[in-house]
Amino acid sequence: MEKLTFKKAERAESGLILEYIRKLADYENRLDEVTATESDIEKWVFDENRSEVIFAKLNGETIGFALYFLSFSTYIGNVNMHLEDLFIEPEYRLKGYGRAFFKHLGKIVLEKGYGRMEWTCLEDNLPAIRFYKSIGSEKKDWNLFHFKGEELKNFAGK
Repeated sequence: MEKLTFKKAERAESGLILEYIRKLADYENRLDEVTATESDIEKWVFDENRSEVIFAKLNGETIGFALYFLSFSTYIGNVNMHLEDLFIEPEYRLKGYGRAFFKHLGKIVLEKGYGRMEWTCLEDNLPAIRFYKSIGSEKKDWNLFHFKGEELKNFAGK
């Protein structure tokens, strides 16, 4: 019988975290945008505790990961779990493991008393959008903007 479990990542797994970040970026056709290093993962996930990573394991084998951090909602006056990344190995998709992973994350939100769970999704990731709708999540009307690299330096005057 297959047994799905979830395990919080440890520092020694920083390389595996980076591997999963790259797998997700490759799936999204954005692998060339990944500049993160193992040292970055160690610093921000384990030294600074700015995010958490959880691995999904099936019979002890890692089949996916999720990385999240806390944000703050002024509207509800509470922190939110912001799910930055979730990836399930292709051969394990459409078998209920993604749904189980979301349920596990939802239980963390409830147990810790966070206000909500939120995430973003690429507009062209139709399989993910269908999945999110199938589990009853609500699409919000916000657009995501960001500054990075030279654009940020030029704007900020550095």
